[in-house]
Amino acid sequence: MTKLIIQIPCYNEEATLGVTLSTLPRQIAGISCVEWLIIDDGSIDKTLAVAKDFGVDYIVRLNHNQGLAKAFMAGIEACLVAGADIIVNTDADNQYCADDIPKLIAPILAGRAEIVIGTRPIYKIKHFSLAKKLLQQLGSWVVRLASNTNIPDAPSGFRAISRDAAMQLNVFNEYTYTLETIIQAGQKGIPIIAVPIRTNKYLRPSRLVKNIPTYVQRSLFTILRIFMTYQPLKFFTILGSIPFSLGTLLGIRWLIFFLEGTTRTRIPSLILAAILIITGVQLWLFGLVADLLAVNRKVLEEIQLRLRRADIEKTRGREDEGTRETREKS
Repeated sequence: MTKLIIQIPCYNEEATLGVTLSTLPRQIAGISCVEWLIIDDGSIDKTLAVAKDFGVDYIVRLNHNQGLAKAFMAGIEACLVAGADIIVNTDADNQYCADDIPKLIAPILAGRAEIVIGTRPIYKIKHFSLAKKLLQQLGSWVVRLASNTNIPDAPSGFRAISRDAAMQLNVFNEYTYTLETIIQAGQKGIPIIAVPIRTNKYLRPSRLVKNIPTYVQRSLFTILRIFMTYQPLKFFTILGSIPFSLGTLLGIRWLIFFLEGTTRTRIPSLILAAILIITGVQLWLFGLVADLLAVNRKVLEEIQLRLRRADIEKTRGREDEGTRETREKS
């Protein structure tokens, strides 16, 4: 028996959630059970009422708005406890075509992947600004560089995740989960592929893109932080090479003038060269320390995975026991 749960993070989605839910499937070939789950990220409108009207199977409520990344992980945890074998994440604004869900989960059912990312036709989406399109391509390129994966549309939220892969995910970023989860998959050797998907018509502005300058700032910070977290040695090696190279060139220049016997001492140039070289070496040392910390993080993640599996199995065991007791009483 294969159980699929479709999860939708929601924040004040009263206007669009009904449209999204009306398109979701209840039956899919190769799947024994299809259920729906929404994560209410502190909504203050009628999002919950809409979800209940459409018969959503599970509702996870967060006391206040904690952001998309937190809502995504809360949904993943709830899906695992509910016994999902495959989790499909989609958005509440009906951006993604629900008819492509069978295509999204097919590689997992076939055993070819543990995570599948839906690739949107980015340059054909009219309501995406040029800046957003370019930044999404930049983000995807950085993710490919940091993860050794080949995902053309890393910011896409339309994705299918197997149970085993979901248990290994951790999101530290508070802004979004999309880039970080792909990098984690690449770092941990989780099979991940992309499939082309379709998008629906525009219903509302993106909550992540309130204005272009803010989006640019957050996106660049996210990309920088991800690179520092998951490729610290490479990041600090590249960063340290810049002042070290400049300092070396200044040092060679000073040495040439010194050997030529010039009357000017050029001491300021020598001091600047020394400072730049020392700065470069220090950044390389930072990279070594950060790389050692990254190894420690991997050990902690392995411990967390074991604890998560034990906790989920314990929770499911209690629920099964409660169900049996209820049946016996009836």
